[in-house]
Amino acid sequence: MQRSCKRCLDILGAVVGLALCSPLLVATSLAVLVSLAPPLLFRQKRAGLHGRKFVLYKFRTMTDDRNPLGHLLRDQERLTAIGRVLRKTSLDELPQLWNVLKGDMSLVGPRPLLPEYLPRYTAFQRRRHEVKPGITGWVQVNGRNTLTWEQKFELDVWYVDHWSIALDLEILWLTMLQVLQREGISQAGHATMPEFVGSSALKTGTK
Repeated sequence: MQRSCKRCLDILGAVVGLALCSPLLVATSLAVLVSLAPPLLFRQKRAGLHGRKFVLYKFRTMTDDRNPLGHLLRDQERLTAIGRVLRKTSLDELPQLWNVLKGDMSLVGPRPLLPEYLPRYTAFQRRRHEVKPGITGWVQVNGRNTLTWEQKFELDVWYVDHWSIALDLEILWLTMLQVLQREGISQAGHATMPEFVGSSALKTGTK
């Protein structure tokens, strides 16, 4: 029953969100097009429910600048001025409302990560994929990118074990406050988070 209610909440929230944010979507689209060449959206495969792959949508915030060897520059070097604003305000995440409507994502859940991370998880960490990924989640209202990967996975699994409609509504409310405070956007020295290469628990075969 709660899962059906969660899906109804997702659809209602995505439709209302797209309607209310339509002026922001238009303004953000124009800002991205002015600061960056097309395409407007960043598309990337992510791991969703049970590890199934889907295409995630975000507004572009970085250039495709490369070094003389043809390798992309570091994220912080490619992040544009407009991109910094979009990330600080989380406006770059708005296109994911379409992912929610499609059923790839939920409004609330663990953030979708790269499929390449799947074999790097411990059995415990892999439990984050027992629910749909979300635009926001328990991690986002408890430190976001100031946390270590291990701390984030602990919070993700806590959410899996404790999720309810009431908890989702609490997270959505706290997320709005978090966006206004603009805290926890990135780790020191990184535009977002460094790559997850596996944990010490994975290497030792524990947890």
